[in-house]
Amino acid sequence: MMGRFAEGLVPPYFAVIFANQLRDPAPGYEAMAERMAALAETMPGYLGVESTRDAEGFGLTVSYWESEAAIAHWKKQSDHLAAQDTGMREWYARYHLRVARIERAYAGPDGRPALT
Repeated sequence: MMGRFAEGLVPPYFAVIFANQLRDPAPGYEAMAERMAALAETMPGYLGVESTRDAEGFGLTVSYWESEAAIAHWKKQSDHLAAQDTGMREWYARYHLRVARIERAYAGPDGRPALT
């Protein structure tokens, strides 16, 4: 699965929170997810990602962006649009997508502001 913590994020920035439940089976999903992660890294305004999936197929991916305009540009990217379409038809039993503006961020265990 993708990396651990997204580092070096200094507020304010935006988070796209994608919670989803995969269908069983979901052929081709992992390869497409890796492709989309690599593609997102090339997009203007992309800051990082944190992602995890449990044994039952529940996944949570949080991608970080400089602006809402950068998020909108990513949403309209043609390969990403095709992946979204396939995801809705074939891979996801259910999903929620939320967008949030991050005003403060802390890193632990000491709770200092995340400045690096």
